[in-house]
Amino acid sequence: MNGRRAQSDPRQAIIPRATYRVQLHGGFRFADAQALVPYLAALGISHLYCSPFLRARSGSQHGYDVVDHSQLNPEIGTRADFDALVTALHAHDMGLLADLVPNHMGVLGGDNAWWLDVLENGQASSWAHFFDIDWQSRDPDLAGRVLLPLLGDQYGLVLERGELQMQFAPATGYFTLNYFEHRLPIDPADYAGLLRSAMSRLGDKALPAPSLASLASLIERFQALPGRDATDATAAARRQRDKTLLKRELAAQVAAQPALAEAVAQHLAALNGGAPRHKFDALDALIHRQAWRLAHWRVAGDEINYRRFFDINELAALNMERAEVFEATHRLVMDLAAEGAIDGMRIDHPDGLADPAAYFARLQQHHAKDLGITDAEMRASPGTKLPRELPCKPLYVVVEKIVAAHEKVPLEWAVHGSTGYRFANLAVGVLVAAKAKTRLDRAWRVFVGPEAQDFDHLAWACRREVMASSLAGELGVLSSALHRLARADRRTRDFTRNTLQAALADVVAFFPVYRTYIVDRPSAQDKRFIDWAIGRAQQRSLSSDASVFDFLRQVLMGKTLTGAPAGLSEGYKVFARRLQQFTSPVAAKGIEDTALYRHNRLIALNDVGSEPDHFGVSVAAFHAASQWRAQHWPHTMLATSTHDAKRSEDVRARVAVISEQPAAWRLATRRWARMNRSYKQTVTGAPAPSRNDEYLLYQTLVGSFPVGDVDTAALAVFCKRIERAMLKSVREAKVSSSWMQPQAGYEAALTDFIRALLSPREGNLFLADLRANIPLFAWYGALNSMSLAALKCVSPGVPDFYQGHAAIELTLMDPDNRGEIDHARREALLQRAQSSPVSDWDWPALLANAADGEAKFRLTWAALQMRRRLEGLMRDGSYVPLTVRGPLADHVLAFARVEGDHKVVAVVARLFVSLGLDVGQAPVGAVWGDTVVQLPASWEAGAVLINALTGQVHVPGASLSVASVLRDVPQAFLST
Repeated sequence: MNGRRAQSDPRQAIIPRATYRVQLHGGFRFADAQALVPYLAALGISHLYCSPFLRARSGSQHGYDVVDHSQLNPEIGTRADFDALVTALHAHDMGLLADLVPNHMGVLGGDNAWWLDVLENGQASSWAHFFDIDWQSRDPDLAGRVLLPLLGDQYGLVLERGELQMQFAPATGYFTLNYFEHRLPIDPADYAGLLRSAMSRLGDKALPAPSLASLASLIERFQALPGRDATDATAAARRQRDKTLLKRELAAQVAAQPALAEAVAQHLAALNGGAPRHKFDALDALIHRQAWRLAHWRVAGDEINYRRFFDINELAALNMERAEVFEATHRLVMDLAAEGAIDGMRIDHPDGLADPAAYFARLQQHHAKDLGITDAEMRASPGTKLPRELPCKPLYVVVEKIVAAHEKVPLEWAVHGSTGYRFANLAVGVLVAAKAKTRLDRAWRVFVGPEAQDFDHLAWACRREVMASSLAGELGVLSSALHRLARADRRTRDFTRNTLQAALADVVAFFPVYRTYIVDRPSAQDKRFIDWAIGRAQQRSLSSDASVFDFLRQVLMGKTLTGAPAGLSEGYKVFARRLQQFTSPVAAKGIEDTALYRHNRLIALNDVGSEPDHFGVSVAAFHAASQWRAQHWPHTMLATSTHDAKRSEDVRARVAVISEQPAAWRLATRRWARMNRSYKQTVTGAPAPSRNDEYLLYQTLVGSFPVGDVDTAALAVFCKRIERAMLKSVREAKVSSSWMQPQAGYEAALTDFIRALLSPREGNLFLADLRANIPLFAWYGALNSMSLAALKCVSPGVPDFYQGHAAIELTLMDPDNRGEIDHARREALLQRAQSSPVSDWDWPALLANAADGEAKFRLTWAALQMRRRLEGLMRDGSYVPLTVRGPLADHVLAFARVEGDHKVVAVVARLFVSLGLDVGQAPVGAVWGDTVVQLPASWEAGAVLINALTGQVHVPGASLSVASVLRDVPQAFLST
């Protein structure tokens, strides 16, 4: 137990003051993170927040494809490197947060020992129940087998091209089938036939009689192994033990008898085939006997029989609800938490878990037990009562959860909140001019034409698309299960499988949230969401039998009809829990990865967890959400950029500027389209790029074009970034191209178009026009970025900074946002900020050059120093909305954080363009006229408030003059 933990109540989690997210990979290791610690500590960060650092697939750039939970990823450092990082953090009174991946593991390579054992031994594997595999597939060719959709072409063609090659590893005694980097294990029972055929090739190089006898015995014992379908635990254990011993013996015999090694090699060479085609028959028969079935990767959408992370074949889901799976996957991280090496965890994709609430409770209970906290102590601890009689949360836990505006995270979860997607969309939304929705909508629709559709319709249509394509296999499995439930009761027996599948797809397409959380019975919130989805599906499917939806409602609620067969109720509940694990990937793939790339009206509102039809967020809505957060989730994470973001906070802040000048934007896009029409090509009879993609491109350019002098080399780098981002966008949109079927012609035309627009040649009218407009977007966007940072730093919750984003960082979606960060520049910015008191800072100069990011950095640093000084208030203080009155009241958001006699008043300007100022004319001082912030009557008059950004002293009465408070900076933090 470390010193920081020992000084606090062990029953209560260590709540971070502020977190800084880093992406660990082979190019940024533990040692690199350690080098940042002094800088982060001085910035005001309390916790380093790391991407997953358990062993992942070789070459992983993100760590979410974990293959071994029992060791750290050797590509990012050793245990000594990790310990050195933790020691450095503790020396600076900082801690570490770990990103945990409980839902799935990386498979289909040669790195995951558990998965390879399943492929070798099928249901008899010790790890078979660790993975969520449907061993009883409706496809007889998959019964008892796992589909491996990893081939680049049809199976028969791949086989007859000789790309599937048998290989023997003499050092270990393993037979494998190799396909490029994949090494697929062969059922040990088939070793008997392989060795028997090899023996027939010995010829005049026959082994000595004792060796032949020993080999014959070995073959018989391989043949006598219990089968892969062994359900008896003793038989399965004997198979596991014996096959390992037999392989060792085989390796020893091969090592002792070179003739045997040569015979095996000769047999495998013959087995691997060649012309004529029938020479592949024996290899085909061998492959068909395995616990796996090879298939073209396109087959996965229709026939996959293991649950995946979304539609990614390389990530197989785990049965985390099983205690032994939890223990095996969490042993190392829980030990690190008990040692004090990590203070908390970010839980990746908990919506994939069968029972998230039980998982979170188990996590907290395990940690409490490791710390020696007794059940009585836990029950006596203050706090909200949590599931499983667990009223305290000794480990800081946040969950990666997308929360809709009409949804509440279950208060009984033993967590401290989410990772902040909702806050990111609230904070950006409040900087968008909601009144411009109609005008921008018209501009988009006129420019784009029929592709411009309402987002609700797009979300429904895109959900349907992914269920008909990449997730069709999962839908088929669920439909078969639902059909079995229907047949179990004579009153529902006449519902056909096709009818049930159609109704199920309709309901899932209308689901208003990512998932419900039913275990035994639905909550009031769950019932509301189910009723909504059923109602919308019935309304749209007027030609269908309404009774099928009544049946589906009964199943999802876990309520059988009166007199139903015994045990059917439990079957309903099991199905409901399984469906919950399906609605989440449908929403993610349909909305995040499809609809948000088609609905391009204002891409500042298109990000993870966003709802683009909610055009902007009112100040009142921001206040309401903040009050709820302060009351129920005061320690949740506040994000403005994440590794999942499609655009950084600063790009979104720039694009938000468009909402304040819809007429100018309409004219600009119309002008640019005329300038660039000659660069378009015709592909399959249509202009390329499409008008919707062109509209997206213009927003992307104004949101991310570099400031200052951009020379030819820098422009070329930027052009490549835009090409990658746009190609990814059109593939995700799945209209003109896709990941499944890339359209080379369209993508080439799009790339040529981008290159033409960004060419530094003389006479490039568009590039000249773009450069002339960037100063406006960059400057006003920088002011928006400052307001965004201000809201994050003072709102209830834990502010989280994605790598480098304390200053301005104009990055786009992965992999653009995982690039190298110029920390040397940020350290120089820090030194300048620390070199003089805030009262001496030259804010006019900083604001004049706000687009370079230093003004945002200074604001962030000052806010974090205030959080350090007033840590208790900022951690637990209440949220008090403050009313703004006067001519520019709509341009100001004000609130207070209060704890006892201590207060922080935040005054944050917004909607800068419509203030009518020229670019570079700071919105400070007299600009605000008679606008005032009213203070609560209960506050003591004459209390001194000091501005953390300027050192200015204020002694307010019943109100604060905005002109005085924002005398130097358009944001203010006034503290007692």
